[in-house]
Amino acid sequence: MITQEKINRINELARKAKAEGLTQEEALEQKALRSEYVKAFRRNLECQLESTIIVRPDGTKERISKKPNRSKQ
Repeated sequence: MITQEKINRINELARKAKAEGLTQEEALEQKALRSEYVKAFRRNLECQLESTIIVRPDGTKERISKKPNRSKQ
């Protein structure tokens, strides 16, 4: 789970990167925090979609199903 402190740190590093640049350690920290944020965002979205139900015009209800992963060609 991503905490508000981590989100604040992501924003702080983004502002610093724009204003004056980041040290190598800060850049690595920023990359790790962003990765954690994206994973949490995707997990949250997936949970929301799993609980979504589509109501068709004829009144039938259908849960959204997960698409199979596409293989890279």
